[in-house]
Amino acid sequence: MSDNKVINEVLNELRSARINHEDFHSRWEGFCVLQEEMCELWKEVCEKEPPKKLMRQEAVQVAAMAIKFIEDCC
Repeated sequence: MSDNKVINEVLNELRSARINHEDFHSRWEGFCVLQEEMCELWKEVCEKEPPKKLMRQEAVQVAAMAIKFIEDCC
């Protein structure tokens, strides 16, 4: 899989988050959202035979929220 496809997935997720949610109101809120996404990824990782598609979706959401955190809080 090409790097461009992964980057496009992350940017599409970020665009969707920007459309559907406000900016983070604080670094604390941003951290909590990022932590929630990490917990969802962790849940998939811990499955006995995790579906790669679900892990990928969660990882893309983590990446998008990390970028949103940087933009909104840093």
